[in-house]
Amino acid sequence: MSFTLATWNINSVRLREPIVQKLMQEEAPDVLCLQECKSPVDKIPMESFAALGYTHMVARGQKGYNGVAIFSKIPMEEAGSEDFADLGHARHIAGRLENGVTVHNFYVPAGGDVPDREQNEKFGQKLDYLADMRDYFKREDMSKSIMVGDLNIAPREDDVWDHKKLLKVVSHTPIEVEKLAETQEAGGWVDITRQDIPEGKLYSWWSYRARDWDAADKGRRLDHIWATPDISNAAHSSRVLRAARGWEKPSDHAPIFATFDL
Repeated sequence: MSFTLATWNINSVRLREPIVQKLMQEEAPDVLCLQECKSPVDKIPMESFAALGYTHMVARGQKGYNGVAIFSKIPMEEAGSEDFADLGHARHIAGRLENGVTVHNFYVPAGGDVPDREQNEKFGQKLDYLADMRDYFKREDMSKSIMVGDLNIAPREDDVWDHKKLLKVVSHTPIEVEKLAETQEAGGWVDITRQDIPEGKLYSWWSYRARDWDAADKGRRLDHIWATPDISNAAHSSRVLRAARGWEKPSDHAPIFATFDL
């Protein structure tokens, strides 16, 4: 069984329903994971997505904030969700495909603007969230799993437009990179995107503040696809659909893709 998976921080699934449909029609991934849906589950436009073949959905939602959903053309059942760091936020949902693969969809807290938990509660929440993810991955059987989402951290020097300038900017600080590495190690996760594209600058997010985002190209790779070692070698064809950042009424994130032959 071969399937293509995409993950995308959509920044409101209802506001951007037209470009979700565009992605479904033009790119047609078998599994589409969305973050920051900003919608209660019953308000997600499921019928329009089902009409395009995405007849299976698992989701966690809340009004106006956060929210994660997985849409699939392949039969899928819910495999649970966790409230990491006890925030009461809709930031994690898991779905199990008919081939036994579990897809974990995450939206890690952004962490505010000041990289100091004493001065900024949101930054502390982000670090606590990552610690809880780490402990969960150590505790649970994560075999045959894929982990995707907006992790709000660009870990490598070539995952940001300027490593030195961003060392004190939330999303690329040494403490965040360290905590993400611990989380990755706890599950034995393989960074599929960088397995496929090992060298060079690679981004999935460009700020709304930059009018000419494409020319300025001050991006960060905040969105990730990871897999457990037992299935990581089955992954290929990773890519970022950069063009989607320029679609009408875009998200500030671009979707990323990978294909798995399992």
